[in-house]
Amino acid sequence: MVDGPVAEGSRREPPTGPELLPIDGQEMLEKLAGLPISAWNYTFDDASIRHIGPMAQDFAATFGFGFDDKTISVVDANGVVMVAIQALYRRVVALEAELAALKSGEAGSGPAA
Repeated sequence: MVDGPVAEGSRREPPTGPELLPIDGQEMLEKLAGLPISAWNYTFDDASIRHIGPMAQDFAATFGFGFDDKTISVVDANGVVMVAIQALYRRVVALEAELAALKSGEAGSGPAA
């Protein structure tokens, strides 16, 4: 049996004021890249049933979100992944623009006559 919430809802009015803080996607992406991810199984499951993910202690130490260092909130895990995906998207868009600029520069710099 899993101790703690497995699925959490976050359907509520968005917070305002000091409760709502911006998140630096690049910082989260860098932290996520360094987070150890392992395959493991719960002690109450058969050894053939495997899961993948970080240990709660590593997640808490890396990101500082959640109730404690014994569980990973689904909302926090999803939030970390979503902000990291957004940061990756922004990186890809910037790199595509840089590549397009380099290609257009090459096209205009043909051999001199």
